Amino acid sequence: MRHFISANQLTVKEIMRLFETADWYRYTGLELKQQLFAANLFFEPSTRTKSSFIIAQRKLGMEVLDFHSTTSSTQKGETLYDTVKTFEALGADLVTIRHCSDTWFEQVRDHISIPIINAGAGKAEHPTQCLLDMLTIYQEFRSFKGLKVVIAGDIKHSRVAQSNAHALKALGASVFLSAAPGFEDYSLDFPYISMDEAVNCCDALMLLRIQHERHEESSTTDSSYLENYGLTKKREKQMKKHAIILHPAPINRGVEIDSDLVECERSRIFKQMENGVYIRMAIITNTLQEWGIMNENTIEKCKAAISS
Repeated sequence: MRHFISANQLTVKEIMRLFETADWYRYTGLELKQQLFAANLFFEPSTRTKSSFIIAQRKLGMEVLDFHSTTSSTQKGETLYDTVKTFEALGADLVTIRHCSDTWFEQVRDHISIPIINAGAGKAEHPTQCLLDMLTIYQEFRSFKGLKVVIAGDIKHSRVAQSNAHALKALGASVFLSAAPGFEDYSLDFPYISMDEAVNCCDALMLLRIQHERHEESSTTDSSYLENYGLTKKREKQMKKHAIILHPAPINRGVEIDSDLVECERSRIFKQMENGVYIRMAIITNTLQEWGIMNENTIEKCKAAISS
């Protein structure tokens, strides 16, 4: 049975099916008739991801188990594996995990008999964010073929950049990266361009904040960063008429993006957040179906009943 660890494990057909399910949830919804428990184990700060998982689970009728790393037994030395194993023993049907380690899932995936969803792994993967970003682009253009997408910011320390660049390529988009000196990640085999080049060529511009908490040495952002490497109002005017702005958030206004552009007409930043609930509902139910915890025909029967 598959845990949901990486967007790379999905075929294009499976991604499109998740998009379809997410859009269906947006307008209809589904409340599971069986009692199911979900544990969200977040060992890093989170607003959007954790909250959208909780809302997604509650919209599905799941019971959400309380967990806060600062008041958990991990403060007494309990390992991630033993924490997950504890929730499994207590009766959790699903676990979502965010952890600072790039490879935390290697500790647990072969030894846990309930599904695990990756809610963020260090600077390596963020597959549910990836899919909500892809859904937002797909809603706009209905295809990835021929699209030019630029990911700009702290590429070196971003799990979003890692997940999204590969997914965009698999879906047929042309991917470009833009970063200040020292923020490049040359393990990603995509061309680098300047921000001035980026705004002129892109159909979608995905901005990333500087990941200070992942830098090996303490760092600060120079006041000139926005002017040199960010999206200013002057640069926004150079974008194609149909081009959109994306950002996984949290946003550092006035650093990677001028504050006035966060909610401008071409911004889809808050649309991404909304999509996060529905794509996570789709991922949860798809994973539960694969594990046989939820009947594989539940969604199809519900769709048929509503349409009739």
